[in-house]
Amino acid sequence: MFESLSASLSSAINSLRGRGTLTDANMREGLEGVRTALLEADVAYDVVDSFLDRVAADAVGAKVLESLDPAQQLVGIVHRELIDLMGPVDHSLHLEPGKTTILMLCGLQGSGKTTSCAKLAKKIKEQGYSAMLVAADLQRPAAIEQLVVLGSQIGVPVHVPELAGAGGPGDPVAVCNAGVARAKKEGISVVILDTAGRLSIDAALMQELSRIDRTVGPDQVYLVVDAMTGQDAVKSAKAFNEALEINGVIMTKLDGDARGGAALSVKSVTGVPIKFVGTGEQIEALEDFHPERMAGRILGMGDVLTLVEEAQRKFDRDEMQEQEERLRAGEFTLDDFKKMLLQTRRLGPLGKVLGMIPGMGGMQEMLAGADLEKDMGRLFGVIDSMTPSERRSPSRVIDQQRRRRIAAGAGVEPHEVSDLVKQFDGMASMMKSMAGLGMRDRVKQMQQLQGALTNPAGRLARPKGDTGKRLTADERRKLKKQRDKELRKRKRGPNE
Repeated sequence: MFESLSASLSSAINSLRGRGTLTDANMREGLEGVRTALLEADVAYDVVDSFLDRVAADAVGAKVLESLDPAQQLVGIVHRELIDLMGPVDHSLHLEPGKTTILMLCGLQGSGKTTSCAKLAKKIKEQGYSAMLVAADLQRPAAIEQLVVLGSQIGVPVHVPELAGAGGPGDPVAVCNAGVARAKKEGISVVILDTAGRLSIDAALMQELSRIDRTVGPDQVYLVVDAMTGQDAVKSAKAFNEALEINGVIMTKLDGDARGGAALSVKSVTGVPIKFVGTGEQIEALEDFHPERMAGRILGMGDVLTLVEEAQRKFDRDEMQEQEERLRAGEFTLDDFKKMLLQTRRLGPLGKVLGMIPGMGGMQEMLAGADLEKDMGRLFGVIDSMTPSERRSPSRVIDQQRRRRIAAGAGVEPHEVSDLVKQFDGMASMMKSMAGLGMRDRVKQMQQLQGALTNPAGRLARPKGDTGKRLTADERRKLKKQRDKELRKRKRGPNE
């Protein structure tokens, strides 16, 4: 969701590159671009003003004027201030062994509150605690049924209200009290109350939530807000906090195409931090919110820690170990390539994964609008149409006749088979060179891969040294120019 903001901020800060020092004049120029980027991202106006005042105060003075790189200096200051703007965050749920902890979730209809209850219950269960869901949303007819279905998916009991009489839908306070009593009786560690929502904030909703708060006495109250609603999410958070004194915010749909202003504004406006973020519809798509990691992603620095954590949780370790051993032995086939793509798919959309790799965020814009899932399906179709020997050594085995047969079997054009073989040749060489490298060196290799993917031909070409052909004078000049450019980039440092 931060692609647009990230691109705008990078453009604003890049305007300072090449300047000798950070002066009053060029700092104002750079900060004006930052201001525009934040306002376009729907960050609250007052938040932008105070944020830029702090950045300017940090950027002025002799310490900064001694810097030889204004852009890098400003990136560091903006990064630090973004962290302060969104944090600090306490991720603990403050669960106590031997005690039943009561968590109350509230929010407007459509914010993803009921689904977030189930996601939070799954997260708690993975930490070794037992959990129970209480269906106290008696306003929305399908809410109880939805919570029961979600509870069965994650193996968590759901307390549902008894059939209401003819007088109305029932009393949510009584439902919550009954659910908590049942949980204590059964020795359950955590009770999560799914309370009612409305299409908009009204007095009846706030009175109902206040009654539950006073009567049941939840240990923690979390507000669920939809990042797609922009500043409306911030206004909702402010109103709920004034009525209930919420302990944290769960921001949903952070994987959508919202501009990001709500995530940057909510802590400053309400004083309440974002505690968790929903990054997808899957039941496991609830993550701890890390301001420092989010600030890095916004500024194009990537988020390798989150990527590694997700990979450790979702990848098949035995399969990864086997693949690593094959790479060390100098083997990388199209079967390995397919397995690697299938593993990567488990991390989520490709654009999200690229945004977590330092220096690769720019590829998100290049891939915008592309139907990556469809393209990946076509690619798998081509690979599956090959024989085992063709998958092992495609460039050596696949001739024109085989190419036509593979294309017919996959339902694609023959040139798509040729493109895959050429791209695979370049990737196989790079993947073999990555075997045994640490994370930092692998990131460097991935940045080289980005350069290959964004070349004018739009493909991974086979390295020139492998062709055995002499280079022309023009090719030698271009190669030298490219080497000089890369050398200058390395001298300037990775953060520039």
